[in-house]
Amino acid sequence: MRHRIDEQLLKLRRRMIKMCSLVDEQVESAFRAIQDEDPDLAARVIELDEKVDLYDLKISRSCQKILAINQPVAIDLRMIMSSISINNNLERIGDIAVNLCENFRLNNHKPHFFERIKFIDMAQIVREMLRNSIDSFIRLDTNLAIQVLGTDRLLDRLNVENHRIMIDLMKEDPANIEEAVAYLVMCRQLERIGDHATNIAEDVLFIVQGETVKHNYNDVLGEINGDS
Repeated sequence: MRHRIDEQLLKLRRRMIKMCSLVDEQVESAFRAIQDEDPDLAARVIELDEKVDLYDLKISRSCQKILAINQPVAIDLRMIMSSISINNNLERIGDIAVNLCENFRLNNHKPHFFERIKFIDMAQIVREMLRNSIDSFIRLDTNLAIQVLGTDRLLDRLNVENHRIMIDLMKEDPANIEEAVAYLVMCRQLERIGDHATNIAEDVLFIVQGETVKHNYNDVLGEINGDS
């Protein structure tokens, strides 16, 4: 019995790692396509979504099979439940990467005010959050997971600051409105990736500690502040 569930969990883990890799590639490529004004790379991100969706289905079926055939308890059950949640968040991150590329491909170039906005700053933070959340899951590293929770607050503040800049740009010149609105949406999508990365980090803490920290970060973030 133990041997069988161990084999199934190993297969699930391999699929989860592959899903993490695919989505990480999508996000990295989406940011690079926008920064480098590369429509071909943007198209690659969109094409990759089919493969991400395939792994999404494979992982869902793996989790369903393990739950149906076995009676997992404790950390095994938490791992399966969290894998379902993490897989869902990864799939949504992939969808956002596709949306970013579709928005970019409307013009295939950056707006003239691109350097004034916080898109690159936000993208760099999002990349760090996503990679740390993925690494925290692969290693079951709670310290990395907690770091992601703290970084989410920084991303939220940056998004608010960016919103003010966009409003100013539209007030300065009505010709900026169309592209500014488009990048307001895209920056909001960056923030959503950060939210999903945070959800993954929460799931890692649940796997390891068996406790839910959603909407209540004060205790875990206090661990960071106490160490600094």
